[in-house]
Amino acid sequence: MLAALLVPTAPPAVAPRLVDGDGADLGLAVHRWRGTVSPGERLLLERAVAPVLDVGCGPGRVAAHLAWHGVSTLGIDIAEDAVRMTRARGAPALRVSVFGAVPGEATWATAVLLDGNLGIGGDPPALLARVRALLAPAGRILVELEPPGTPSRRLRVRLHGWPGGCQPWAQVGVDGVEAPADAANLAVGDVWETEGRWFAQLDA
Repeated sequence: MLAALLVPTAPPAVAPRLVDGDGADLGLAVHRWRGTVSPGERLLLERAVAPVLDVGCGPGRVAAHLAWHGVSTLGIDIAEDAVRMTRARGAPALRVSVFGAVPGEATWATAVLLDGNLGIGGDPPALLARVRALLAPAGRILVELEPPGTPSRRLRVRLHGWPGGCQPWAQVGVDGVEAPADAANLAVGDVWETEGRWFAQLDA
């Protein structure tokens, strides 16, 4: 997860921004990743039925909130520092890829993909299909989407102002979520907006 890149020991020369390969700002609120959950996110997480898998947990904002409220949760991320920070916040976390061997396969009641994490790997249908395989029967995915009118696209991105090269990524607009959901055999349930952000519940 790109949020995991916000943990180098050296301070950045500039405030980090998520940009595409051409340097265009993608408008993702990078500063949010190391904070605490917002009121709107708290409402979303009320939909999270335990056990919860936080995919691309980054510094552990979501996993820590759930763990603090007694919800059985596991954060996963490919970055060692992200896992360390999540554990320091009091939530369990493992350094694994969602596309690798994840504990509890086919038993997770809820998976969470916030902060642009539907873009992980640059292939939303493949990611959703993989996450669906991790869910228990009748499980759900809570996912953040781009605003209406945003075209769904695949691209390469990097964090401007931090070390590291480009990574494959994707954006899915709220208008375009049905196609990748259908491809992964998921039903689009509720779709809503709060705090200027768009979310959906995808049901297995």
